[in-house]
Amino acid sequence: MASTFQRGKVELVFSAMDADGDGILREGDFEALARRWASVRAAGDEERLTSIMHGWWGTLAASSRDPESVAVEDVLTVVDLLGRMPDAVAATAEVMFEAVDEDGDGRISPAEYRRMIEAWNGRPTDTAAAFARLDADGDGTISRAEFILHWREFWAGDDPAAPGTHVFGTPPAL
Repeated sequence: MASTFQRGKVELVFSAMDADGDGILREGDFEALARRWASVRAAGDEERLTSIMHGWWGTLAASSRDPESVAVEDVLTVVDLLGRMPDAVAATAEVMFEAVDEDGDGRISPAEYRRMIEAWNGRPTDTAAAFARLDADGDGTISRAEFILHWREFWAGDDPAAPGTHVFGTPPAL
């Protein structure tokens, strides 16, 4: 069962994905997120981002009590399983890394990270402090290995001090 801390992290992401703010995720919410993200990116990324978001939707809808809608409790059910599914978590991290790494150089720059967070939040966001936490080796970028580690920390972890806690910004109560 998800801890209060894990619930807060999931609710942070859930609320960003809930485009219409009705407390339920539907396929349209994932399409809206893909459009927001594509709108701050180079032309031609919308198809790839839409495909990634549809993958997330499919996974969550398959685990939901209602395949047409996903509640936060449904997401938490999936999160409870992730600690026993490290390969699935890493595979999702790989796909997300590719989406965030706009120029394909194998690193996420501060600007690429900020655009991802602003697309998720739907508003301008100061990401400097979160980025600094995620840049474990201090080289000014987030490597693929750093991102995968942090993705695991976010989705399958329960440590408020873990840098990955901040993948999607600073969760509540931190």
